[in-house]
This record gives sequence, structure tokens and C-alpha cells, in this order.
Amino acid sequence: MGSPQSEAISSAAPPQLPAGLLALLIDHVNVGILTVSSDGTVLQWNRFLHAHTRIAPAAVIGRNLYQQCPELPRSWLEHKLRSVFVLKNFAFTSWRQRPFLFRFEGHRPLTGSAEPMRQDCAFIPLVQEGEVKAVSIVVIDATDTYESEARLDEALAALAAQSERDALTGVYNRRKLGQVLEVELKRARRYDQPLSVVMFDIDHFKRVNDTWGHLIGDDAIKHVATTSVKTLRNTDFVARYGGEEFVAILPGEALGGALIAAERLRVAAARPFPNATGNELAVTISIGVTSLRADTADTAALLSEADQALYASKQGGRNRVTAFGPQSPP
Repeated sequence: MGSPQSEAISSAAPPQLPAGLLALLIDHVNVGILTVSSDGTVLQWNRFLHAHTRIAPAAVIGRNLYQQCPELPRSWLEHKLRSVFVLKNFAFTSWRQRPFLFRFEGHRPLTGSAEPMRQDCAFIPLVQEGEVKAVSIVVIDATDTYESEARLDEALAALAAQSERDALTGVYNRRKLGQVLEVELKRARRYDQPLSVVMFDIDHFKRVNDTWGHLIGDDAIKHVATTSVKTLRNTDFVARYGGEEFVAILPGEALGGALIAAERLRVAAARPFPNATGNELAVTISIGVTSLRADTADTAALLSEADQALYASKQGGRNRVTAFGPQSPP
């Protein structure tokens, strides 16, 4: 059993923070704090908001918030404040939901940018005798967090792009080809649309390497890749299949149109190209073309047919376009 003195101490009211000290604390924290009444009158405006909005407390305290800050999203903010007044609960908004509440001026260093700007906001009801007398809004500058996440997203996107691109040519790689061809095959069948596959490679590529060296061989591969991307449609898909061999997917293109596109590519690829020797060299390509039919089994069958047609072009003398058909060797 405690002494009367200890009981008196335990029942005493907890110490209260002096109002002046509390005001000083609010004025010096590194977040924006403003307090508004139910009719939008500003009751408090701290130094952080003064510094970042260039609006002095004397210019806004005792006045209507929306008249002094007309750029605010008034309908959204009024709805948010009304819910806090009625429900008497805290509320929070992230920059992911709404980028910012106040447009801060000069809050980024000279090396940075005034945009983008992101803010988190907390809405705190100030309750007295069971009623919300006012709401304090705490504004946190989250721009650094946003920019860090944006840089991370960019890095992850770059890694994802690298994982599906060929390092030498910049066109897509074989793994990505398989994924895209599977999607395009399903789409073509679902909507009853044509789909063609074009396979092509550089003629006598070993001779190019043996005569000019592997650096020139790489230049030739890059030339064919660049030419295919420039010559085919923006909606077509080009991938390096392996070595000097490439595959193009032509969505919505029937065999006749694919043969015309392939011939245009063959002519363009034969044009001389600059290379590491400083001289202009030229290579030719052989091309095989196939199109989706009702009896086409799967993507592997399409690639096999295009490969057989390419082989027929090689056997026929190279530097030509061949469509898959009975004339193509099995």
C-alpha cells in the first residue's frame, strides 16, 4: 500500500506543454502545417509553408484558404476536410493518389528541377468537447522519395530491356521472340487475322569473317539488323535468332504481303554499308517466308517452315526470297 504522498503524485494531472513552446515546435519542424476551421478560415500557417509557398502567415491567417491559395484543388480538399470534420478520424493521402497539394516554389536545388513535385498529406482532427473544432493538415515533401523510386523503376526497366535485347544489334533476342510469337499466334487465331514469319540470314557469312575479320562481320550483322528495323513496319517485330540469322514477325500480313516486304528487305540489305575498314562493303541475304494456316500446329511449326523456306533460298542460289510450300525441301 503506497503512501498518501505517492498516491497524490500518481493522481496528479500529467504536465502540459506550454502553448508557446508548442507553437515554436510547430513553426520549426521540417514539414508544412496549417490548421483550418470548418468554413475554410486559416488558423495556423507555419514557417515551412511560408518558405516553400512564399505566402507569409500574416497574408493568410484569419482569411479563407481557397481565396488566398486559388490553385488548390478546392472541391477535392473540401470533400477531404468535410469527411474529417464529420467522421472525427485521421485521414492520409499519398503522392501516389494525388501528386501534391501545394505547389512549392524553389524547393529543389539549382541542379534539380521544380518538377516533379510530390507530397504526402495527413489530416488531423482537433477535437474539443467531442466536436471537431478545426483540422490540421501536415504536408510532407516526398519529392526525394518519388525521385528515388523513379530512378529505381528506370533502372529495373533498363535491366528488363537488356534481358530481352540482343547486345550487339539492339534488336530483340531469341527468348523474347518466342514470347511475342506465342502471343501473336493466339491473337491471330482468336480474331481470324493473318500472320507471317520471315527468317533471313547473311549469305557466305563465314567468308566475310575469314576475309575481313570478325569486327567487319559484326558490322555486317548490325547493318542487316538496322536495315530490317528501318525497312519493315513499326508494327513488325525483329529478333536476332542466332549468329547472323534473324526472324521477323509480321502481324496482320498474309503471305503475299509478307513476300513483298521480304523482297524489299532483300534489296535494302544489299546496299553497301560503312564499317570498321573505312570502306563500304556489301552483303546479301537469303530469306524464307511462311504464313499461319488452319493446320499450323504451333509457333515451333511456323519457325520450322520459315527455316525450310530459308534453306530453299540457299539451295536456289542465295540472295533471294522463297515462300514455304511443297517445293521447299523437308
